[in-house]
Amino acid sequence: MPETLSIVDQRRATIVPLHQQRQHISTKQIRTIIRSEDDVSDDKASTCGTVLIFLSVVLVILTLPFSLFVCFKVVQEYERAVIFRLGRLMQGGAKGPGIFFILPCIDSYARVDLRTRTYDVPPQEVLTKDSVTVSVDAVVYYRVSNATVSIANVENAHHSTRLLAQTTLRNTMGTRHLHEILSERVSISGTMQLQLDEATDAWGIKVERVEIKDVRLPVQLQRAMAAEAEAAREARAKVIAAEGEQKASRALREASEVIGDSPAALQLRYLQTLSAISAEKNSTIVFPLPIDLITYFLKTNDAQTQKNAKAAAAAMAQQEKHEQQEEQRKQQEQQKRQQQKQPKSATVLYSDVKQPPKTQETSITVATLSEHQQSTAM
Repeated sequence: MPETLSIVDQRRATIVPLHQQRQHISTKQIRTIIRSEDDVSDDKASTCGTVLIFLSVVLVILTLPFSLFVCFKVVQEYERAVIFRLGRLMQGGAKGPGIFFILPCIDSYARVDLRTRTYDVPPQEVLTKDSVTVSVDAVVYYRVSNATVSIANVENAHHSTRLLAQTTLRNTMGTRHLHEILSERVSISGTMQLQLDEATDAWGIKVERVEIKDVRLPVQLQRAMAAEAEAAREARAKVIAAEGEQKASRALREASEVIGDSPAALQLRYLQTLSAISAEKNSTIVFPLPIDLITYFLKTNDAQTQKNAKAAAAAMAQQEKHEQQEEQRKQQEQQKRQQQKQPKSATVLYSDVKQPPKTQETSITVATLSEHQQSTAM
């Protein structure tokens, strides 16, 4: 029993130092060990691959000439072929354009189009830095710059680039104010192009150009901006008109000073104007008159107008006076007629009723009848 324990203790003593030694192994030593293991696996794979390649070549030779249709492939000028042999990239990079050779059963290849592609980024709802919601869309032009990297480093380079373009558009617009988005489209496009090109370089993609297509604003904001722009245009037009009038007035003042110093210059200008008017085919010619002559005519016209007004007032007064006299004459004639009719009416009354003449009641009746006749005549 004691001998057994001593043997176990000896084994423990030998195991503990080994464990401590493993803890003290450096990272460099670990990498060296891993590389050595990879080299061993590569040697084994290379040996197996060599055997498979030899068998594939034998198969091609045995099936000639039919195997040529399988072994030779053609890619276009704008294409490249990335060849995998036993799952590994072949040395020498992508093949093409033209004819390239593959071994059946152990080689596979992928065609890569190197032409520039266009991606229309769908409208993205973006909240700008000044809290305005806008809808922005863009166009991205990109191409594959490295066919081998685009196949080996990313699953689907085109799909990844399109998703990255959408997120980059939203992120870029979210850091700008609305007026910057509307006025600095070129700089924003350049910033997006640099960001996309830097991010997709590891995928073998080259972003050539980015263009902002359209920026859609809310309807209320469009109306407000239109009103603001209209007000700014009107203000600018008024300022320009005022400046033009100011310049014109200065020019006229200078011209008047020059012409005022030389009366002959004014007469010469008058003759030049008449010559220019006569050169054109005008049916009506307006001759300018001196200001003094126009003032004289205006004064004469004012005096004649005042004289005519006084004469019209006198005629109206005379006509009113004549009408008053005529009315008075008519009233007098009417009174005379009434006075002539009064005795006859009294005589008829006395004859009808056969009453004694010159009594007090008769005189009252006659007076009443005369008043009634006067009121009727009126």
